[in-house]
Amino acid sequence: MENITAGKSLKVAVLISGSGSNLQAIIDESAAGRLDVEIVLVVSSRPDAYGIKRAQAAGIPTLVMCKEDYANAQAANERIAKACKEAAAEYLVMAGYMRMVLPPVLDAYPNKVINLHPALLPSFKGAHAIQDAFDAGVKVTGVTVHLANEDYDKGPIIAQRALAVEEGWSIDDLEEAIHAIEHKLYPEVLALVAAGRVKVTPDGKTAIAQGA
Repeated sequence: MENITAGKSLKVAVLISGSGSNLQAIIDESAAGRLDVEIVLVVSSRPDAYGIKRAQAAGIPTLVMCKEDYANAQAANERIAKACKEAAAEYLVMAGYMRMVLPPVLDAYPNKVINLHPALLPSFKGAHAIQDAFDAGVKVTGVTVHLANEDYDKGPIIAQRALAVEEGWSIDDLEEAIHAIEHKLYPEVLALVAAGRVKVTPDGKTAIAQGA
């Protein structure tokens, strides 16, 4: 099995498109000494994303993209991959990043692009997973952390956490509960990756090695 990483502080670039609340969760856990991860770059697909302010407040360098940059998606992905490599990022962490990553990024970081999805994949793929789950009236949904590949929302799953949907919840209630899980689960998974415990098996799936 391929050990995804091992040893010292894990250097990551975080890709965002919006508020950056999961970025903040990673920043906070790292600052508190509970997560051995260093964010070396934040990439935003939008210049008005609030997550940029979070990065700046934490002293993290940023690469800010705009809609026009993505007119040539290949070139945009080449630019992102180059910036992440120059920042010495070992992993890319997608946290509410609303653009699909393409081969220039995936080839630069094979099995090292991690994504967070607000549903229990393979259910409710796509950009509106929370709303779709709510509209379907499901009694259980949750959060998935997986490796990204060229198949949208189909990469190998690292971890999932279920959420029982309570009677009478509004969409806002569901979103709040989903985000609360995200803010805990994502740092937990990154801690496993930083400790070298997440492995890719020959069949393309993931396995979590036992800790020391």
